[in-house]
Parts: sequence; C-alpha cells; structure tokens
Amino acid sequence: MTQSTLILLVRHGETPTTGTVLPGRAPGLHLSERGRTQAEAVAERLAGLPVDALYSSPLERARETAEPTAARTGRTVTEEAGLLECDFGDWTGAALAGLAGLPEWQTVQHNPSAFRFPNGEGFSGMQARMVGTLEDLRAAHHGGVVVCFSHADPIKAAVAHALGTHLDLFQRIMISPASVSVISYADGQAPAVLTVNSMSEPLSGLRAP
Repeated sequence: MTQSTLILLVRHGETPTTGTVLPGRAPGLHLSERGRTQAEAVAERLAGLPVDALYSSPLERARETAEPTAARTGRTVTEEAGLLECDFGDWTGAALAGLAGLPEWQTVQHNPSAFRFPNGEGFSGMQARMVGTLEDLRAAHHGGVVVCFSHADPIKAAVAHALGTHLDLFQRIMISPASVSVISYADGQAPAVLTVNSMSEPLSGLRAP
C-alpha cells in the first residue's frame, strides 16, 4: 500500500517588519535575529522525519528560513514561484495600521474571495496558484515528505482549501511566523489536515518509522 504524501507548509520566520508592514514581494527583506533563531528551531523539529524534498518561495525571508533545514537534511532547496507571497500590488510596503482604516480592508477581512489588490493579485487567484503548486509537488513526490517554505496568506488559503472551508473564512486561520501546518494526501481520498500553526513539538511522529 502506497504511503500518503505529506506536505509540510512552513511560514518564514520573523523579519524586522512582521506584523506592521505588508511587504508582499518586495525584495531585500531578511530575517531578524529572532527569525533566524526560529528557522533553526524548525530544522530541529524536523529531525527524524524522512524529508524527500525542500521547496521555497524565492523571497529572501523564506529561503533564509529554509537554510537550516537544508543543512540538517542535506537536501537542496528548490525555488518554487508558486509558493510566493500574494502580490499586493499598490499596497506593497504599506503600513498595516493605515490599511486597516480603508473601506477595502473590510472586504479583505470578510469577503476576500471578491477582492483583488490594486494592480496586484486576487485572493482567489492566489489560492488557485498555491493549490495547483501543491498538487504538482504531490505528484512529483508521490508517497514522500515535502517541506515547503512560504508565507502566511498562501498557507492559510491552502489549508482552507484542504479543509473544504470557503475562502471567505480563511482569515480565521492563524499562521504564525515559523509555524508548521501539515496536509496529507492519499490517492482517492480528500486531503487530511494533520496540524495547523504548529509551533513547538517534534514532527518526526508524522511518519511512522
């Protein structure tokens, strides 16, 4: 019997602007000292799990989060554009406090499926991109364990899809920096969400020896 395919979704560690700015796809944003410590902790939590492949969003903060895991597993990190942050368009780099006062922010929070960032990506398109990417990775590593380093909104959208939750409710899912969420894919079955926003426990038990 073929084992299920496990996809682990890791949000990047903290940066100097986490929680205050919408950085989007702007280049040049690196992990803070705390973020680097979080990245090391992710690698430690993955110890003992038979990882077959590592993929990362091309953005620096995601790739830097993946580096300790690559060093521990001996696996090369492959950049995957499908794991990129949502393209926030004209909102890229904006302070969250300022955005929260806009009428559009209510749509972002309560009806995101209908929202598209000005000159950017829509949440529906982002979800379709992320889900399609995970399907491709699942097919490429059938029965394996794949670790993907990405960003909060794409991970939330992927988890919502796997749960069968409408995109308009995806803001209820919390994805913290350096957290791990896990989806299991078995042939002929719906996806199974094994954990969401996991922050501390070892992850080796996800795959029986």
